[in-house]
Amino acid sequence: MASDSDLIKLYSQRILALAADIPLRGRLDAPQASIKKRAPLCGSTVSVDLSLEDGRVVAFAQDVKACALGQASAALLGQHVIGRTRVEVEAARDGLRAMLKDGGDPPGAPWSGYEVLEPAREYRNRHASIMLALDATSEAMAEAERAACA
Repeated sequence: MASDSDLIKLYSQRILALAADIPLRGRLDAPQASIKKRAPLCGSTVSVDLSLEDGRVVAFAQDVKACALGQASAALLGQHVIGRTRVEVEAARDGLRAMLKDGGDPPGAPWSGYEVLEPAREYRNRHASIMLALDATSEAMAEAERAACA
């Protein structure tokens, strides 16, 4: 059972501030790809719409219905996603997963800020929600690339 101080650290002011101000929130009118992901344990969902140009994100929107940790993760993604390639997004996704599950370092540049989620390592039931935005974005980018080749 988590102590009160553990929960205070987990839901820090920084996490709550990120959760309250998610960039690029909403939906795109005509995205190249749309993906909706759901965390089965908690029911959090993230829908991502995006468009690519020359393999880079040029338009992005996300509809986030998640806990504060999932919202904070989506906010960090929204701060950095424009102009990124799928390789960069997948590196951030894999880095975040390693940080949560294996005690690795947070994703490096240009993905600053994910260290705020380090206290969530101990809360495995929150990992899926934290991963949703990056997982959905990676899938949407792959879908957009497939559609462009078809």
